[in-house]
Amino acid sequence: AATVATALLHDTVEDTLATIEEIDTQFGAEIARLVDGVTKLSKLELHSDRARQAENFRKFLLAMSSDIRVLLVKLADRLHNMRTLSYVRDPARRRRTALETMEIYAPLAERIGMQKLKEDLEDLAFAEINPEARASVMRRLDFLRQRGGDLVGRIAVRLAETLRAGGLDAEVMGREKQPYSIWRKMERKNISFEQLSDIMAFRVILPDVPQCYLALGVAHGAYPMIPGRFKDFISTPKPNNYRAVHTTVIGPERQRIEVQICTREMFDVAEFGVAAHWQYKQHEPTDGSQYRWLRELLEILENAPSVEEFLENTKLEMFQDQVFCFTPKGDLIVLPQGATPIDFAYAVHTNVGDTCVGARVNGRLAPLRTQLQNGDQVEIVRSKAQTPSPTWENIVVTGKARAAIRRFVRSETRTQYHDLGKQILEKTFREAGHEATEAALATALTKLQQRAVPDLFVAVGEGLLSGRQVLDAVHPSDRALGRAGRMLSFVRSRTRFGRTVNEPIPIKGLIPGVALHFAECCYPLPGDRIVGIQTSGKGVTVHTIDCETLETMSDAPERWIDVAWDGDPSRPDLRVGRILAVVANQPGSLSAVTTAIAKHHGNISNLKIASRSVDFFEFLIDIDVQDVKHLTLIIAALRAEPTVASVKRVRG
Repeated sequence: AATVATALLHDTVEDTLATIEEIDTQFGAEIARLVDGVTKLSKLELHSDRARQAENFRKFLLAMSSDIRVLLVKLADRLHNMRTLSYVRDPARRRRTALETMEIYAPLAERIGMQKLKEDLEDLAFAEINPEARASVMRRLDFLRQRGGDLVGRIAVRLAETLRAGGLDAEVMGREKQPYSIWRKMERKNISFEQLSDIMAFRVILPDVPQCYLALGVAHGAYPMIPGRFKDFISTPKPNNYRAVHTTVIGPERQRIEVQICTREMFDVAEFGVAAHWQYKQHEPTDGSQYRWLRELLEILENAPSVEEFLENTKLEMFQDQVFCFTPKGDLIVLPQGATPIDFAYAVHTNVGDTCVGARVNGRLAPLRTQLQNGDQVEIVRSKAQTPSPTWENIVVTGKARAAIRRFVRSETRTQYHDLGKQILEKTFREAGHEATEAALATALTKLQQRAVPDLFVAVGEGLLSGRQVLDAVHPSDRALGRAGRMLSFVRSRTRFGRTVNEPIPIKGLIPGVALHFAECCYPLPGDRIVGIQTSGKGVTVHTIDCETLETMSDAPERWIDVAWDGDPSRPDLRVGRILAVVANQPGSLSAVTTAIAKHHGNISNLKIASRSVDFFEFLIDIDVQDVKHLTLIIAALRAEPTVASVKRVRG
């Protein structure tokens, strides 16, 4: 009753002089709260650019998380809006409403199990977004109806007779699939209309679960089944609690048909979703908290820095086909098609995702970019020392995983830029005979357009401001030292010509790929003499001091930073060293090269044939090594091999 009252009152606050307080007084607090939840959304929908749409959806989820009935009313309201969409004169607004319906409201209806509502929303949106495609599908369906007459009715009767002969009294209902469902399957599988196996679907309703499996046996005994088209959603329900056994057979009149076998209760849940739960006393009261997907959307909401990113990740989370995977303990984890072990780890828990270093899929170690399949058992290998990699964002498909990775990278990037910027400023001020105190830096915040000292550190670390710019802003009298003087000062500190040597900035603790990058023009290794070049928005790129690229940057001395290796000898980080090996073209040559590298604990990360001739091959080999000494040792070992004509370290 409260839901129906809310539906009747949902527009009153927006379109009349009525207030929430009046509704509270006349109808009670519960209905007032529900009406308020729906009203907040509708007000923003009128100005539906991307940011407002996202903000609208954010508020919607918050209201829905406390009471799922807000969603029921909103979906009914949206269905009515779509049915009357033809009366909206502005074509752009019609299309925007249809896209919003297709991308957000139809998937939401599916997620709470309201299949009929979802199909109606999709079909109405499809008619607006792609009317030609819908008309084409409708013409094909009309042609089939004219040719076959009441084909659906005849097959339903024959199917019921077959089940009755097998000792089962079943109710059989048949229907054609919706035009959008047909079109989407044709697009997804890249097949023609004639190749579709399940344009017609038949529901077989039975009293209990054992009879459902008996009916499956009768159907497979009477009709040939289509391999790969069997799905058991009774033992592994969908996230929206949909349960049924699906199979596709070549049924009566030699037609390919999909048969969906379920109990009456399962049928009601399939048709009405959460609304059906109120009919069954054995179910717990339905509220938003019992929906895992909703909790995950709220988690994305907490992690997203902007409502636009939240909307993008939410669409990822909702608008996907599912695969069903299991933990080693047998718990079911439902993921979108194309999900990887990283998605699985984040689905278990955010902390599991953050510390994931590997995965065993069905007992075997598998790469983290492996696409999971239905029925896979996944065990996540974890390490406390592990942190999410920025590259993970390219291989995950769930919104939850992407939001968590982005949150970590944002937080870590700011920390890295902050620490680097602080070191740069301390060094710049120290060389000029000053101290970079927070009080001194605070005096120049307005001039440098920064809100606070930590923001200033981040801007310097990111390369948006140079240390010299900050020094000039804090101590304008020091501007006398020109470019040539700064370059000379830098060279002196690097070559130890001067009386005092400034301490270089250690690069220990900076994560490569965030605030620190190693140049691929020279591949610096620990032991090389190095220099840092600040790049706006990227932080610092490390080059060897003799890198040819540095010549192009000689006219910008303010971008040069004195840096030094400061690694922990007990836990050396591996870096890429590149070599060029000229190897005799004979059996066993490549094996000798790779064996020599492996014996000296080098790991080949990339190998490329640079050139070939009748007698020799030239290989460019990237090797993960600890430092220059390690690479030199490997080069010496390779030179000792009879099949290796020459080998040298190369740049770029």
